[in-house]
Order: sequence, then structure tokens, then C-alpha cells
Amino acid sequence: MSSSNVSTHKLPLLPKTPTGIIGLDEITNGGLPKGRPTLICGEAGCGKTLFSLEFIARGALEFNEPGVFMAFEEKAEELAANVASLGFDLQQLQEDQLLKIDHVHIDRSEIEETGEYDLDGLFIRLGYAIDTVGAKRVVLDTIENLFSSLMNESILRSELRRLFSWLKDKGVTTIITAEKGNGKLTRHGLEEYVSDCVILLDHRIDNQISTRLLRIVKYRGSMHGTNEYPFLIDVDGISVLPITSLTLDHPVSSERVSSGVPALDQMLEGKGFFRGSSILISGTAGTGKTSLAASFVHAACQRGERALFLAFEESPQQICRNMQSIGVDLKEHVDKGLLRFQASRPTLNGLEMHLVTIHKLVNQFKPQVVVLDPITNLVTIGTLREVRSMLIRLIDFLQAEQITVVFTALSLITVVNEQTDEGVSSLVDAWLLLRDIEANGERNRGLYVMKSRGMKHSNQVREFVITDEGLNLIDVYLGADGVLVGSAREAQQLQEVTGVALHDYAVSRKDREIERKRLVLESKIASLKEEFESVREELNKTFTEEELRKEILEQNREQLTRNRHSGQ
Repeated sequence: MSSSNVSTHKLPLLPKTPTGIIGLDEITNGGLPKGRPTLICGEAGCGKTLFSLEFIARGALEFNEPGVFMAFEEKAEELAANVASLGFDLQQLQEDQLLKIDHVHIDRSEIEETGEYDLDGLFIRLGYAIDTVGAKRVVLDTIENLFSSLMNESILRSELRRLFSWLKDKGVTTIITAEKGNGKLTRHGLEEYVSDCVILLDHRIDNQISTRLLRIVKYRGSMHGTNEYPFLIDVDGISVLPITSLTLDHPVSSERVSSGVPALDQMLEGKGFFRGSSILISGTAGTGKTSLAASFVHAACQRGERALFLAFEESPQQICRNMQSIGVDLKEHVDKGLLRFQASRPTLNGLEMHLVTIHKLVNQFKPQVVVLDPITNLVTIGTLREVRSMLIRLIDFLQAEQITVVFTALSLITVVNEQTDEGVSSLVDAWLLLRDIEANGERNRGLYVMKSRGMKHSNQVREFVITDEGLNLIDVYLGADGVLVGSAREAQQLQEVTGVALHDYAVSRKDREIERKRLVLESKIASLKEEFESVREELNKTFTEEELRKEILEQNREQLTRNRHSGQ
């Protein structure tokens, strides 16, 4: 059979309902299964209720899909108060007929007395609520309260299947929350089997630092992310961080951006760094790492670009004050809205939470430059492997967005920090190393360009000078005793200036002496010439007289001869 006769029709894709939750729709490739139930399970305090409330609220606000929230624990007033801090006004949504909150109180003693249990009453109540607002989304929170008094597992399984089947028949996209059981995803261990999508929320405490993680356990009929994804709950709701692609296919730019230090740009072909590259500035304490990063930010803001400065050691006010002393006015850029600081101790959050925070800040602020100062502080909240993994994901994310990132790293003479420095330096595109140069009883700074991918760069060490007018790099002096920096270099330069002055004076004195000798010799030559002329004139005079005498004698002889002949 020829290929032209083969049917090439496309298979229908599973319809999905976008959640509106940042990052979740990316992980699920579009959202939750439309018209099907999704199970959200996890331990107490992991964020199940907030997750489902945001799903309902964003559906009403962003996608014009009314919703029903049926609560078996909290009352409507309590739910409204809980999510008010996230910016959702549930009362207004109810008044606008976009949301129906129904609190169902289940009395276990009443069920035990009658001995009967079925969900017909719930179906009637829920169906009425759905029809009232024309709901497209439904939340049942939490299912344990609904079946807490039911001990017969066969009846429980039957009622669960009937509930899920009823929800599918209604065509509503449903979230059902459930408590995590012992060794099972849910307390009953049945809900995950009848759900089309199961999402597990986890809240871990490690070294007194909390981390919230999300994992899609299953998703029938759809590809989905299978890793654990950190998520953040803050004033804007829930933000899930998708783990970036590991295919290394992000775009690159050939555009160059200035480092903020002209002399450093000269070491990089006179053009600076590539836009969208990653740069590491490492060195011991006090070598000027933050100053170099701040100069880079200052140059970016002067170009009209936005910069995000993440500080883990100093407050924004402290950084602005310190940089003012070297002629870098960062507060001016903050006032203009071009520079934004995010300052916190690393122990405020775990590594994953820091990554989520950075991800969210970048998406909100849209910077062209990001600075992390310093990354070595992150070792206090994670192992070297975890920090490296976090930085890989951060670099991939920023490079995919064509954002230039600058890391500063503190180098100490310890095994741990050397490993950290080496681990990070292998990830970045450019590495600047600042070192102390101690000589003659003083401490100076040296800068090396250890590597800069994709460009020619200087392999020379330069003296790094911090002044009240900014940063500068000076060529180190190579003298007879080796490399000279600081006051030794200045003393040698002054000595050279003195030597030049003495040399110039000696040359001038020599020239004057030569001039005097020339004048004396010229005078002697002139007198010798005069003497020579007088001698020559005297000699010529004698010679002329002799010739004249000879001529006269000859004439007289001829005259005598003629007189003789005439006398005969």
C-alpha cells in the first residue's frame, strides 16, 4: 500500500483546564484534566486548601469559570479570612455569582445511630450549588470528613466510585483534597486509584528550614513533569518552580555589555562580557567583590536596563552607602525603578524556596542583569551538591531568558570553600579572581581573568585599585626584584621619574659643554683660516714679484738685443 493512502489524521488531545497557578500549568502541560476529578493529597499544613481555593478563585477571575467550594471543615467566613492575605475577595466573588461556598457539617453520631450512609443528599446539595452559579470548577475539601464514620471498606469503595462518576457526569473539573495516610497517598488508600490526576504536596523540615514540594504522582492521558517541584506560598498565592530543561538548547547572544570598569573591558577584547552569560567574581574577604558587582549593575542601569540585586550579607541601605564611597550611586537607580534589592539571610528559606523566590522576582521585575552576593553563604543551608544543583537550574533559567547573572563567592583557605569555588567556576562563562598581594608590609589587590568563554582575554595579573572615584586596574610593575604593587610600585615609579630628570639634566649639561667646545674649535679654525690666508697671500706676493722680475729682465734682454741690431 502506498504511503499516500495511509490515514494521517491526528489523535485528539486530552482537554485541560488551566489552573492559573504560576508554574503548575507548565508542569502539567496545560492544566488539570477538564471535566475530571483531580486528587490533591498531603499532610496537614502542606497547602491543600489554599491550593484548591486559588484554583477556584483564579478560574472565576481569569478564565470566567464560576466555581463551587464545598467545605467539610472550615466555614465560609473562615475560608474568606484565610485567603484574604493572598488578595482574593471570596465575598465579592460570591456577590458576583462567580463563586458558591457551601459548608457541610457531617455529624458522625447521627450516621452511627441510623446505620445508613449514602451520598444522595450530597449529590442533591452539590448539584444545586453547581446549577446556581453555572459552575465549571468544583472543590471538595476534605474527603476524609465525608467518609470519617464509614468503616465498611466495600461500601466506602462503592461510594467513592459513585462520587467520582457523578462528578464526571456533571462535566465539572474537580479538585478533591485528602489527608496523607500511613504508607499510602491517602488515609483510605482508594482515592488515588479512581482519580484521573493525583498531585502530592509535601512540607519538609530539614535543619530547621522548611521546604514545600509538589509532585504529580499520576496524570491519565497526558505527559507531565515527574520530578519534585518546590513551591512558594506568599502574598501573590502559590508559585511552583518548574525544573528547567536539561537539553541545553537555550539561545545565546553575541552582544557585549560593559563590566562598568573600562580597564576590565580592555582585558576582555575592549568589549566586556556577553549578554546572557554567567559571571563569577571570587576572592577573599575585602578584595572588592561586591564593589565590582555593583559597578556592573551601575553600568547596566546607566544603559537604561533593569537590575535585580539579591544580597545575602548586607542590607540594601548598607550596600548603597558603601558604594557611594567609591562614586557609585545605586540609590539613584532604585528611585528610578531600574534597580531592585532583595536582601535576606540564606537561612530565611531553603535552597528550593530561594530558587522559587528568584524565579518569581525575575518574572515580575523582568531584569536584564541579576546579581547574587555572595553564593557561598548558601552552603549554610545545603550541601555542596545541593547548592551546585540549585545554581545549575538558576543559570539555565536565566540564560534561557537572556539575563546576565553575576555571582560573588567568598574564597577561604578551607577544603569546603575551595570545593564550592571550583564547583561553581566550572558552571559559569567567565571567572574573575581577586587575590591579596602582600609585600613590603602592606596589602594590595590583584585581579585575574581566569576564563572567559568565547573571547580572547588578557592572561596578565592587574593591580585592582578602589578609589573614591571608582574602580581601576593598573599594570603591575615588573622590576628587577619581581612584581611590584602599591607603594613599592609608586616608589619605583618616582625613582624612575627622578632618574629621568637626572638623565635629562646630564644630557643638557653635555650639550652645553659640546656647544662651548664647538665654539672654541670654530674660533680656532677661523683664526687658522686667517693665518693660512695671510701666509698664502704672502707666498703669492713673493711668487708674483719673482715672476714680474723675470718678465722685466726678459723684456730688457729683448730690448738690448734689438738695440744691438739697430746699431750695426
